[in-house]
Amino acid sequence: MSGMSSRTERVEARIDPDSAQRIRYASTLERTSLSGFMVAAAAEKAERVIAEHAYTLVPSDYFDRLLQSLDEPAEPMPELAAVARREREQPRFRRA
Repeated sequence: MSGMSSRTERVEARIDPDSAQRIRYASTLERTSLSGFMVAAAAEKAERVIAEHAYTLVPSDYFDRLLQSLDEPAEPMPELAAVARREREQPRFRRA
């Protein structure tokens, strides 16, 4: 996110005293305000979580089998072809 955004939102959290002390100490070590430290830490974690959900990791042998199956000719599926043909002839939903 942009560092130039105006800070209009407020977020509060209740934490145990030991965690609060550790966070205060860490913010002191980083020479930043407690609020700035917490915002930066939360934003960093948010970016990591979002990135983890942006793609799916699979074992390389699974991926190789997937690519191989995509390269193989498609098997005829008469039932699917019939459904597609019926949908073209009598659509159930109006197209936008």
